[in-house]
Amino acid sequence: MQTREFFVSGPGKVILHGEHSVVHGKVALAVSLNLRTFLRLQSTSSGEVHINLPNIDTFLSWEITALQPLLAGCKAEQGGLKELDADLLKRLREFTGISEDSTDTRSMAVLAFLYMYLSVFAESLASITVSVWSELPTGAGLGSSAAYNVCLSAALLSARGNISYPLTPQQESASKEEMELINRWAFMGEKIIHGNPSGVDNAVGTWGGFLRYHAGNITPLSWVPILRILLTNTKVPRSPKVLVSAVKDKINKFPSVMKPVLESVSAVSCACEQTLTEMAAHGPSAELYNILEELIDINQHHLNVMGVGHSSLDTLCRVTLARGLHSKLTGAGGGGCGITLLRPETDTSVIQRTVEELKACGFDCWETSIGAPGVQQHSSAALSQDILKILHSY
Repeated sequence: MQTREFFVSGPGKVILHGEHSVVHGKVALAVSLNLRTFLRLQSTSSGEVHINLPNIDTFLSWEITALQPLLAGCKAEQGGLKELDADLLKRLREFTGISEDSTDTRSMAVLAFLYMYLSVFAESLASITVSVWSELPTGAGLGSSAAYNVCLSAALLSARGNISYPLTPQQESASKEEMELINRWAFMGEKIIHGNPSGVDNAVGTWGGFLRYHAGNITPLSWVPILRILLTNTKVPRSPKVLVSAVKDKINKFPSVMKPVLESVSAVSCACEQTLTEMAAHGPSAELYNILEELIDINQHHLNVMGVGHSSLDTLCRVTLARGLHSKLTGAGGGGCGITLLRPETDTSVIQRTVEELKACGFDCWETSIGAPGVQQHSSAALSQDILKILHSY
């Protein structure tokens, strides 16, 4: 591999509507969040592989000669990408000392990196240094791991020569086939970190925009508008597995009550999709924003009925509604994050006062947008000096 440098970024994600619909075969809408993960990959001649993850205080280095024996029988050498190579993953766990039941963010990020690096470069391991920094908080249900895996996939495949990213205004993204390849590799990384992911998060990170998820099928929507939001992290910890299990228990206990709720949530997702389609065709209007706000309120009430609300999320909804803004949780619920829709005419002073009040409640809050581009490769000149400084400082 020639000495080259790659800069890649990938967006986070939120569930606009349809939380918990994913695991029950109903319609959900996922959308890219314009808070991004940034990755720098530089080829070197050191005979070593380095990874730097300043968000989680990680710097690790391995000699290529020590990694080479791990490739014995690696399925990637035969082009295998449909299933996780359990033997390689086992060898990597033994090599790194990461146990099978580990959920530590640092450990799982390292494991995903080594797996993808060894698999992509199976024929000839290359000396590289990878640095990753993210605007996304980890463990907040915003797709931080998927953004990381998408960036890793795109950078490693670019460095290996499997995909090309022309950096010209005329052709800013990879081909459909290359994007699908990035997505498949990112899904492998998600399997390592999460075990049995839906594939929604990495698809959003790859394609960006809005995606429709229904019964295992993921469909990118045609062009839809970018929507301004407030993103609020209540910082209340929650266990997605526990919340999903609790919803299943409630459905089993009260099927005649809960199944119609799920059907209604699915209908909200479909109504939202139709509204966004109309926005794309005819432009945003006050009437269409009114519909989006009503759907947000309905969905939030549904989620409370399902038992995944939380007092912190109630506070978010109360504070924002007092200023004429509409909010709902995003993700598994039980705390975590919520989104607040901002209309185009919303006054800056209203947003500022709302953010101040939410921060006074102990929450973190950002003004950002949804519907952002998916994975992108950048020239160094296109990145902000702050991000470049971080990526070059390790």
